[in-house]
Amino acid sequence: MTSIKQDQIQRITDQMVNHTSVFGSVIQIEDEEKTFSYLSASGNLKEDSHYFIASVTKLYVTAMILILKNKGLLALDDSMISFFKKGEVDNLHIYKGVDYTKEITIRHLLSNQTGLRDYFYYEVTGSKAVGDLEKKDVAWTFEKAMNRVKTLKPLFKPGQPKKVNYSDTNFKILGEIIEIVTKMTIDQAFDTYLFKPLKLKTTCVFTHETKIEIAPLYFKKLNLNIPNYMASIGAEGGIVSTASEVMIFLKAFFSGFYFPKDEISQLTQNYRMIFIPGQFYFGLGIEKLWIPRFMSFKYPIKNLIGFWGQTGAFAFYDLDTKVYFAGTINQASGFGHGKALMGIIKFIKLYRKEKKH
Repeated sequence: MTSIKQDQIQRITDQMVNHTSVFGSVIQIEDEEKTFSYLSASGNLKEDSHYFIASVTKLYVTAMILILKNKGLLALDDSMISFFKKGEVDNLHIYKGVDYTKEITIRHLLSNQTGLRDYFYYEVTGSKAVGDLEKKDVAWTFEKAMNRVKTLKPLFKPGQPKKVNYSDTNFKILGEIIEIVTKMTIDQAFDTYLFKPLKLKTTCVFTHETKIEIAPLYFKKLNLNIPNYMASIGAEGGIVSTASEVMIFLKAFFSGFYFPKDEISQLTQNYRMIFIPGQFYFGLGIEKLWIPRFMSFKYPIKNLIGFWGQTGAFAFYDLDTKVYFAGTINQASGFGHGKALMGIIKFIKLYRKEKKH
């Protein structure tokens, strides 16, 4: 148990909104045994608001791949090209005149070690590309994305030591592989293997048929209305959920519900530092936050793992305190991520101080 009060959590949540471009926040915090559970919202978000979890979706992809692996339907070291018809992904990775496409494995895709460039961020990177979405809300089909990638020079050979490049291309391909192996669309596969087993009631992959009311997503002060784009990125960032249902998934992910718990150690080995779109470590389908010592000098935070989303969505587990965090600040410009991170850090410091006494 903890003596931390709900009003203390509310203050942390309110402080996450304290920026001219961050209009709302929601956060759920629970420990491993659920001896405490805090749910708090501020600004224009409510405790039960549905929001785009963006790249937090990639954690769901990681769970799907491990489920299929444990069912014997694929192996992490399978060649990517073995799942596709001839011509679908040919000549995807030509580096210094050599075609390395056949050498790309599922492991390389999950760990962002393919060397393939991002099909979406090929012209501009980071928040500017997101800001341009409103002007060109177009769908990125698998074929369109692969055709674009074939025109882009890879950054390095697949699996090259110490090399990593965060790329939605990798998860676009993983999503296609999931559809091929399961013989389902990505929304059907997620629903069958991930959502229904946990009895998630309103979590879904966004499509044009989605009827759930979704909280406004902002880029700075612009309310982004991008249904065509969001409906085309199911595996890269298309899940809609609530903080409470992301929490249910997050705890299931780390507790052994979907795959043996000891496989987490495989995901958290061989971290590589990524500097774009932010500074963090990437393992096998999972992120670890890099938190400078000065941000929590007395209580160093070294093992906060999970995933960020471009929308300011987050799903993290602190291995040291055994505390889980899920929520969003619904700001895609990058301004809000720091506010969300500070909220998480403030709670960890408060919790560790309280436990010490």
